[in-house]
Amino acid sequence: MTATSSLQVRVRATTYEAQSILGFELVPLDPATALPAFTAGAHIDVHLPGGLLRSYSLLNDPQETHHYRIGVNLDAHSRGGSRHMHEQLRTGAVLTISAPRNLFAMDESSPFNVFIAGGIGITPMLSMIARSQALSTPWRLHYAARTREHAGFLDLLATYQGQSGADVQLNFDQESGGRMLDLNAVVAAMPAGAHVYACGPAPMLKAYEQATASLPPERVHREYFAAQEAAATEGSYTVTLARSQRTLQIFPGQTLLDGLIAIGAEPTFSCQQGICGTCEVKVLEGTPDHRDMVLTEAEQAANDRMMVCCSGAKSARLVLDL
Repeated sequence: MTATSSLQVRVRATTYEAQSILGFELVPLDPATALPAFTAGAHIDVHLPGGLLRSYSLLNDPQETHHYRIGVNLDAHSRGGSRHMHEQLRTGAVLTISAPRNLFAMDESSPFNVFIAGGIGITPMLSMIARSQALSTPWRLHYAARTREHAGFLDLLATYQGQSGADVQLNFDQESGGRMLDLNAVVAAMPAGAHVYACGPAPMLKAYEQATASLPPERVHREYFAAQEAAATEGSYTVTLARSQRTLQIFPGQTLLDGLIAIGAEPTFSCQQGICGTCEVKVLEGTPDHRDMVLTEAEQAANDRMMVCCSGAKSARLVLDL
């Protein structure tokens, strides 16, 4: 099965994990079959009513193929995805999902892993923790939330307490005596050669990038779940689709994705914020105006691919592999 394939699963269980956070267990329709294997840090896309497509990290042990587990935070500014999951989805329902994809892969050669999670950003870390345990790689988790009531999956994390190589550190900044997680101190305390992974709200990740600026880039990993900058809507460029030999004009106020949708040529897309990687397209000519949070600086500089949901063009013309 490829990453663009889809399959159907059943919601076997829904669990309350924390204030505004629900957990969902997804199983194959045929209990005798296994779900596609995945690696730590992977996510799936969930198809929802109205053509919505939302990405959620797989939080269970990658060795498990009898089920997938995801956690969904009810976003106060939900455009329909998380609200539907919280208010409409019921145990027993059948969902269409994608095969797992991984844009936040764990380096399994690391001698030590440091995980930094803010709020619902804990979900990809849970599969990484399980994998670290399987590899006997020591790890430390710094989990930040407003209060204990806002921190999901604490019961699961509690199972690691006392296990060899495991270190769970909780930080509740809005509780009595609490304070913001000191990321500079976290990074300074990292063992030599350790890799560090972070997922959480944009302000936390900005501070994380500043705190890790002096570390070798290959040891620093992060995943955003919200965009840092607005999509490119400056327009005033043309796009040629190499496969279909069509050309379209992107006007001011339009995103590239808007233009592609208008002529029925859009690729699969999900988040529309440049954080999930679903809409990646090869660039054959031209210079993109990268606005995504998926590609590294080096990958963006190569200008051979782009996320069409949020990125635009610095050149007057783009040629895409569509």
